[in-house]
Amino acid sequence: MNDFTSGAEKQVADSNPASRHILLVTGLAGAGRSTALKCLEDLGFEAVDNLPLDLLPSLLAGLGQDALGQAALPEMAKPLALGIDSRTSGFSRDRFIDLVEAMRGDRGFTVSLLFLDCEDEVLQRRYTETRRRHPLAPDRPVADGIQRERSLMAPVRDRADLVLDTTDTAIGDLKALLAGHFGRHAASARESVLALTVLSFSYRKGLPREADLVFDVRFLENPYYNQDLRPLTGEDQAVGAAIARDPAFPGFFAALTSLLWPLLPGYEAEGKSYLTIAIGCTGGRHRSVYVAGRLAAWLRERGRAVTLRHRDLAQSLTQGLTQGARK
Repeated sequence: MNDFTSGAEKQVADSNPASRHILLVTGLAGAGRSTALKCLEDLGFEAVDNLPLDLLPSLLAGLGQDALGQAALPEMAKPLALGIDSRTSGFSRDRFIDLVEAMRGDRGFTVSLLFLDCEDEVLQRRYTETRRRHPLAPDRPVADGIQRERSLMAPVRDRADLVLDTTDTAIGDLKALLAGHFGRHAASARESVLALTVLSFSYRKGLPREADLVFDVRFLENPYYNQDLRPLTGEDQAVGAAIARDPAFPGFFAALTSLLWPLLPGYEAEGKSYLTIAIGCTGGRHRSVYVAGRLAAWLRERGRAVTLRHRDLAQSLTQGLTQGARK
């Protein structure tokens, strides 16, 4: 499994550790560019949205100097996030690609290209909710504009270092992902450490787009079929005890941790900054929640910083309450 994307994450090589990091944020209109820039600003980036494409070379030429025209110290400069997409004044896809390639060849900069994607149905709903016309189809249906933009931006997407699909992403989750992938550039004095997220999910709701590694725990006995445990969750002690008593659990968990532990330094050595480990079961309420919690605790005990998320637990609880009210 790849990251949060329907495309592949490429490794961003920091060939010059003293260079200033520039993150170009692009993608489909409505996929969350402005929101991503706000999140990056919170992380310590200087963020500029809707920069006219013709001004980009002039901006880059001035980045190496301070207000008095003297050479700026690279270690004092914040990383820069620039929002540019098809709505940007003077946008030309081919010109944009040429500029990206030129920037990547400049040893004064470390350049990353982030492409924000989203499913057509969700993009169309976002436009409908805001009553906006698509910028590439002002006099035609929104769906036509989305398809036209997909075709226009496909070569840009292919050149992206990271593609994030924001279809099912809350703002907090997007910020966590951006922090994992790019937060180290906003704190260059700190040694880069692999940011870990352990995520539980329901297979009924589909695989998590952000998952790098996926483990299926549906082979464990399901507490759902125990009337006393059904209304509880994997965070409850009684459910955890029942799952831990499953004869298959100890061997599985030992094998899981034995597999994961040696992988982490390998990912770090290769420059990967963010890893999402997804644990799935049928409903995302009992087994996956418990195993994800146990795994996160195990990693923390060994000094790893871990974010624990239960993607479908809240919805599962809501559905349970609704079903109970109907009885």
